[in-house]
Amino acid sequence: MILETLGSVVLGLALSWAALRSLSGRLPSRRAVFGTGALGALFGLYLMHSVLGPGHAAATLIGAVLISAVTVSLLLRPRSRRLGRSAAA
Repeated sequence: MILETLGSVVLGLALSWAALRSLSGRLPSRRAVFGTGALGALFGLYLMHSVLGPGHAAATLIGAVLISAVTVSLLLRPRSRRLGRSAAA
């Protein structure tokens, strides 16, 4: 269980790092993204371990990463739209 916990946190941080590298303009501060990724992975690990039970380490880690990705995606801001001419003008 300890290795699954450490693995899920590392995978959540790696996912957060990848999100910051590719979508840095649409995400809040680095601290918030890394914290959300790690905590999302821990929550995902707990949830998947409760659902699947012991003995499913790979599936549990995959589920933890997926839930971490969902929580990080909730931080995304919409793309900024340029203010141009309105359609009626």
